[in-house]
Amino acid sequence: MIWEALGAMAVGLAIAYAATRQLPERLPDRSLVLATGPAAALLGGLICHIVLGGGHPLVTLTVAALVSVAILSLLLGESARPAQRLGRKVPSAPHV
Repeated sequence: MIWEALGAMAVGLAIAYAATRQLPERLPDRSLVLATGPAAALLGGLICHIVLGGGHPLVTLTVAALVSVAILSLLLGESARPAQRLGRKVPSAPHV
């Protein structure tokens, strides 16, 4: 169990570090992201270990990585550039 927990935290930290490198403008403070990733992975690994029991380390690490990505995606904010509209601009009718 201890190795699964350490592995889950390492996977979560790696995912959080990759997120801070790839999306620095869309994420909040770096320390928050680097703390949330391993904590979310540890939670996901713990839940998976409780549900499946021992003996499934690859599944546990996979679930831990997915939970870490899911929780980190909640921290994403809007991008720095303005959103683009999908349709053409239609001129409005003149006022009479």
